[in-house]
Amino acid sequence: MKMNKIIILGGGSAGWMTAATMIKTFPNKEIVLIESPNAPTVGVGESTVGGIRDWTKYLGIDDKEFLKYCDGSYKLSIKFTDFYRKGTEFHYPFGQPVIDGNHAKLNDWWFKKFLKPETPNSDYAECHFPQMALVNNNKLDYNKDNIIPFDFNKNTAYHFDATKFGVWLKEHYCLPKGVKHIEEDIKDIKSDENGIVSLNGHSADLFIDCSGFKSLLLDKTINEPFESYNDLLPNNSAWATKIDYKDKEKEIKPYTNCTAINNGWVWNIPLWSRIGTGYVYSDKFVSDEDALKEFKEYLGRDDLEFRNIKMRVGIHKRLFVKNVVAIGLAAGFIEPLESNGLFTVHEFLIRLVRTLNREKISQWDKDNYTYQCKRLFRDFAEFVAMHYAFSQRTDTKYWQNNFNKEWTSDIINLKRPLLNGMVEAAIHRDDSYHFPHNGGLHTIAAGMNWSPTDLETIMYTNQLNRSELELQYKEIIDRIDMRKTDWDNIVQHLPSLYKFLKDNIYE
Repeated sequence: MKMNKIIILGGGSAGWMTAATMIKTFPNKEIVLIESPNAPTVGVGESTVGGIRDWTKYLGIDDKEFLKYCDGSYKLSIKFTDFYRKGTEFHYPFGQPVIDGNHAKLNDWWFKKFLKPETPNSDYAECHFPQMALVNNNKLDYNKDNIIPFDFNKNTAYHFDATKFGVWLKEHYCLPKGVKHIEEDIKDIKSDENGIVSLNGHSADLFIDCSGFKSLLLDKTINEPFESYNDLLPNNSAWATKIDYKDKEKEIKPYTNCTAINNGWVWNIPLWSRIGTGYVYSDKFVSDEDALKEFKEYLGRDDLEFRNIKMRVGIHKRLFVKNVVAIGLAAGFIEPLESNGLFTVHEFLIRLVRTLNREKISQWDKDNYTYQCKRLFRDFAEFVAMHYAFSQRTDTKYWQNNFNKEWTSDIINLKRPLLNGMVEAAIHRDDSYHFPHNGGLHTIAAGMNWSPTDLETIMYTNQLNRSELELQYKEIIDRIDMRKTDWDNIVQHLPSLYKFLKDNIYE
């Protein structure tokens, strides 16, 4: 299978991110995007994770080129409020923790927690991630002088209006570079044993389905089976709205806040001119009407416009079938927690680029592409599920169900899966008594008080009593605390997030 012409079905952020990636990588191929002039986009994906920086860098896009157009801001972490228990909070900062033999290893903080139980779980991120000093003081700086060990380009992500981002990509990147744009409703799809022949008479070698949850090509035309993740992830619905700032300088924050409530959780995403917010819930435990009532009570407002979204949670069995590939919601969706919507778009795309770089695409290549994407997807889905599995909330039937749920039988059956995820988390905790520093497991586990080791095991394996342990680790704990204090003091003179954005993006 060779491909000189590629048709992308669907606009929105997924469609135009796909078009941008294709025209960047294959400037000599004919890239066409077809979208309906009437079809609305989901339009609530306003938060990203750090990986999008890799994608914008690959395309050669500078932040200042699109953030102002997209009502954007910078994001340093994700905050989780009331997930572990009511009244608790913790952060998952982007980037890698600062670890070295002279300062702090990840498990050193747990010794502090064991010896000083009053230490809040939020302290973990503050001791290992210098950008938490920026988060806690609502500051931001390019850090060009490296006053704290924080890489602005690698340890930040974005808050932006995803719909506007798609429009910016279309007007300022894709069309100027040669992507052909066709606006028309799809009324005629011709297919044969090799896949799609044409859309409204438009033929191509490869068709990329970016048609959202309806998945017009991979699902409706190719009839590829869909694998539901409803047994793993508890939520399937959302109410979304937008609210204005009362005091933007104070309310705009460099993080997404996720607050657990009765039957799910509420996101709060501060853009430059407004806040995007929504309630993600399970309609197995609350009706749409009652969920909206809960959301309005949480916001303390009922004068806003609310949009209901039903989520198809899971992924298709195969993602590259015949001459059709699905990207974005047309391929699969986890749920909004951990801001993974656009993450799967750019991560699937870079794997597609790797596959299409072959001179001819064989069935092995197609299946290997599916493997790469589904492995990434499953790992992320299980990571999201851990936010519920680690919780100790039991105050509603929703949270009781999560507390008592058997998340995977692989653990008790001693079945080690091919993929990472929940079983790997259990293995790290059992075999090595520490979590890997890359990825978010160690941060979420700390926030949820799921420690990789424990005081009794440390004393048992090292033949130390509590007094001896305190003596041995006092200097280490003091060093951790001193480093955290130093970072906090250093950032005090830096500009607020509001002033930084005003001076550098919204002149």
